Amino acid sequence: MNPQSALEAAGPQAARIASLWWFMFWVFAAVFVIVIGTMLWALMRRGGPADERKMTRVVGAATGLTVAILLLMLVASVSTGRAVSRLGPKERGMTVEVTGNQWWWDVRYANDDASRIVVTANEIHVPVGRPVMIRGSSRDVIHSFWPPNLNGKIDFIPSRITTQWFVANQPGRFRGQCAEFCGLQHAHMALWIVAEPPDVFEAWMQRQLQPAPEPATPAASRGRDVFLQNPCVMCHSISGTDAAGRVAPDLTHVGSRLTIAAGTLPNTRENLRRWIRDPHAIKPGNHMPTIALADADLDSVVDYLETLR
Repeated sequence: MNPQSALEAAGPQAARIASLWWFMFWVFAAVFVIVIGTMLWALMRRGGPADERKMTRVVGAATGLTVAILLLMLVASVSTGRAVSRLGPKERGMTVEVTGNQWWWDVRYANDDASRIVVTANEIHVPVGRPVMIRGSSRDVIHSFWPPNLNGKIDFIPSRITTQWFVANQPGRFRGQCAEFCGLQHAHMALWIVAEPPDVFEAWMQRQLQPAPEPATPAASRGRDVFLQNPCVMCHSISGTDAAGRVAPDLTHVGSRLTIAAGTLPNTRENLRRWIRDPHAIKPGNHMPTIALADADLDSVVDYLETLR
């Protein structure tokens, strides 16, 4: 399955949208064939005054048919929108609060028990078959949350809460994207939705609830010290340490994520090193400052971050 395709639905909401797309495709494909065929027919024949009067009637009929087709598309679109909105949960689902930032996604799993609130970034794990409500907002400009395999687009607007439901019918990794131009790095504002069997999801959730593990090697211990002694702590948070910043992604379990920089790079050691060394060479204009670290310190920080799983 394509990880980002509105035509490969992995949930009931996306299936309705895909059906609308195919309906419009076949209707407009037929219109295209008829128009091209009529144009070729007109070019290959010669007519007189009587034919001109006949063509006037034909043009009038074609105009009426065009209006009827457009009205049909309007009705189909509105009907699909209403059908998707009615596909709410038939059982209690889970709530995931997603906040758009230039240019990354803050993800928080809501829970009545404060000790079971999970915070992560640029990655949403969900159990297969369970309804998920996305509660979206923005800290800066308008963003648009769009996971095409699961549902349509929804705008995240500063100072407002917007909601969207989806259900993943099958396991998989589905790419989401900001679909509202939000600045220089709009194209590099992606996230992954990972749909897992319920037992696998629960195991992931239990790991996320744990604080960052203690460094197991001297290199990782040195890396933690370097991290905590530099401006990193002003923006990032790592549970179980003094780092408590909230203006950049939570790094408590960054080592287990699929990507870094909001889907810009696969989460590998070399990419992590490149990103910390010079984030603006990879994602120009992003809000992460360049911190001059000696090579040994940089390697130690990477050692430490890789242990945060």
